Amino acid sequence: MQQKPKFDELDLKILSYLEQDGRMAFSNIANELGVSNTMIHQRVSAMQQNGILERIAPQVNERRIGFEWSAFTGIVLKEDSKSAEIIAALQKIPEVVECYYVTGNYTLFTRIMAKSNEHMRQVLYDKIDNIKGVLRTESFIDFGCAFRRNIPLQ
Repeated sequence: MQQKPKFDELDLKILSYLEQDGRMAFSNIANELGVSNTMIHQRVSAMQQNGILERIAPQVNERRIGFEWSAFTGIVLKEDSKSAEIIAALQKIPEVVECYYVTGNYTLFTRIMAKSNEHMRQVLYDKIDNIKGVLRTESFIDFGCAFRRNIPLQ
């Protein structure tokens, strides 16, 4: 059984600063928290190695760079046992930005970004529907994100 990584109040405080500004200098975080710069480096490195902090990256607003269409698409497979092969094919489609295993009517649930209605049609019909093992898809057009956030850091 995998042991849960060590994670404490200091780690939570560090994450909360990084969540506000992922580019914040570790020295600034150290000053705010009254600890050494080395301590912040060690803690962030440990959180990365333990998989708690997956990455520090910008959050891109896709619509501002021309991807006006977004859809959540449920995918039904001919055989669920072939999901690894289908996921590998989905990873090759750049417009598929997220993919989840789910319960219910679908095996996989994806989020797709496209520049236009025609672009979305091409992704769905010419790319995803042509993946061997995909039985059918059902899409839900996203009219905009009401909110998006990380889990509470408490």
